[in-house]
Amino acid sequence: MPKMTFLQAINNALDMELERDPNVFIIGEDVGCFGGCFGVTQGLFEKYGEKRVIDTPITESAIVGCAVGAAAAGLRPVAELMFVDFIGVSFDQLFNQAAKMKYMFGGKAKIPLTLRASCGGGIGAAAQHSQCLEAWFMHVPGLKVVMPATPYDAKGLLLTSIRDDNPVVFLEHKMLYGVEGEVPEGDYTIPLGKADIKREGGDITIVATAQMLWRSLDAAEKLAADGINAEVIDPRCLSPLDGETIIESVKKTHHLLIVHEAVEFAGPGAEIAAMVAEEAIDYLDGPIVRVAAPFAPVPFSPALEEEYIPSVDKILAGAKKALG
Repeated sequence: MPKMTFLQAINNALDMELERDPNVFIIGEDVGCFGGCFGVTQGLFEKYGEKRVIDTPITESAIVGCAVGAAAAGLRPVAELMFVDFIGVSFDQLFNQAAKMKYMFGGKAKIPLTLRASCGGGIGAAAQHSQCLEAWFMHVPGLKVVMPATPYDAKGLLLTSIRDDNPVVFLEHKMLYGVEGEVPEGDYTIPLGKADIKREGGDITIVATAQMLWRSLDAAEKLAADGINAEVIDPRCLSPLDGETIIESVKKTHHLLIVHEAVEFAGPGAEIAAMVAEEAIDYLDGPIVRVAAPFAPVPFSPALEEEYIPSVDKILAGAKKALG
């Protein structure tokens, strides 16, 4: 398979869907001739034109509202918000309209909307441009929440998301855009709600999302040098969440560490921890441990930001705590 960056994999998926389905269109700030804030939509405006790749004013409520209406009318919009931090401006359109329309219309309405947004720290973008807010979306019935960590998963999950008849929030950690990996050139999909075991092991289960997957894999290699064989699981999709894969792993390893960049308090790891405590507590031989960001805004200072985001050393310390 050819190699692509995470960014190229997403661009390739968007290109394929625009070509395959005339109902698909992209809408957002600077997605057109500029090619997107991070270059993800580069080249698509020139290829498909202004009616398929639509530049908008700086108004998230209009971007999401337009996408919701278009989806209800039978189109398949892919809306882009530069940063997930700005999602609050369009909460009503997403939480009260897109997420609830199928339910409120007795299942007759379809809302095939994909909302893409960058998330995460690491580039010194400060408190208003660096958050991981996936737990917000997990809490809303009617929304699917996807958070890939590899180029292969990014393309396959995005193709699935665009073809889904329900609203999907597709979160892209900005520090992953340059990560390279093997990606098929052709069409393939990955089912939503199916986790992937990125590294098999028998001593401890590590569940990690987005950039933290890569740091957890690095930590797993260091643990292996000490004779500890960690199993690393990427949920890939946080709603629906593949609890079965996680629980089966915990039943095998008897230890659980959860790693994410979102703040620890009421973060996605809290739901995973509660699920395992309710369904597999008798299999645990140690505490469930979470390694996550502190309950504070993301700092602007490079030194403070580095301390804020979970490191490999913090993951190692968390693993040792979980092992007892």
